[in-house]
Amino acid sequence: MSLAPAEFAPETVYLNTASHGLPPARALAALREVQDRWAAGRGAPMVHDDLVPAIRTAFARLIDGATADHIGLGSTVSALIAPVAAALPAGAEVLVAEGEFASVTMPFLFRGDLAVRTVPLERLAAEVRPETALVAVSVVQSADGRIADTASLREATRAHGAKLLLDATQAAGWFPLRFADADYWVCASFKWLIGARSVAFFAATPEAADELRPVGPGWYAAEDRWAELYSPVALPSTARRFDQTPDWLGVVVASSALELIEELTIEKIHGHNLGLAERFRAGVVDLGYQPLAQASAIVTVPGADAAAERLERAEVLASARAGGLRFSFHLYNTDTDVDRALAALGERRGAGI
Repeated sequence: MSLAPAEFAPETVYLNTASHGLPPARALAALREVQDRWAAGRGAPMVHDDLVPAIRTAFARLIDGATADHIGLGSTVSALIAPVAAALPAGAEVLVAEGEFASVTMPFLFRGDLAVRTVPLERLAAEVRPETALVAVSVVQSADGRIADTASLREATRAHGAKLLLDATQAAGWFPLRFADADYWVCASFKWLIGARSVAFFAATPEAADELRPVGPGWYAAEDRWAELYSPVALPSTARRFDQTPDWLGVVVASSALELIEELTIEKIHGHNLGLAERFRAGVVDLGYQPLAQASAIVTVPGADAAAERLERAEVLASARAGGLRFSFHLYNTDTDVDRALAALGERRGAGI
């Protein structure tokens, strides 16, 4: 069964969290209340700025060892990566994985004067060398759910004096994370954190953060933002100096969503998601497919793109990726969802394919 049946009631078999998560009922209720008060002229969304410290702290708790002082708030992963890209000297080598999601690679590729080197994910740690300045990679790969060996990457980058940036967008919310495993972290909240597209997080160790300067800081990044609206004086010493002005409606949603995830615990969600994914993986093997990745909540099935229309008719929502279909399993999914997806895929045998 679902881990939170009172919070979710999808009308479809929703196996597309890797694209966008479903909002919990409590988040929608909180959002409606704010919108109603706003429409009635009884308060603008920004009166809920008091929720920002709370979500900063809540996200820190998802990365074991982090504190609120390590966390900056933004709206997109690529914009939060910008200070890291800007701090690199011209000609610096940035190592990325083949097939990495574009939000991770584009800030480096299109700076124009960096040496971006692409290697297979499995060889990423082995390819770190003395000239490597930074390794940037997603903890869980968007395209196929493969999981990066962060321990080996941390060892390799330290051995060669390189920095490590991890994108936790496809991991935070179901996968255990350790702050010590990277110098920099970025994460969007609208996928496995079941939050809002307009809220994203940045995290950095104090030592790594001291090597960066905010790119285009706005009023919200000031040391005393409300006192410095017209006469800015200083930026904070914490990662808050990387803050971008928040979308407070998104903050309201993120606050409720993070609350639910914390109640359920990452450990419980991790076990639930992997159990469903493994059940599905075994089923697609029986159907003659060869799914990618192991021990991941994301299962990509190469060659299943021909079944996309059948899945759509059966109201099973997945994503087309590189000639295959990507299925993702989260806290609102059930064994029944797995069985319905397998039944829709299994129609291929009846067609004699």
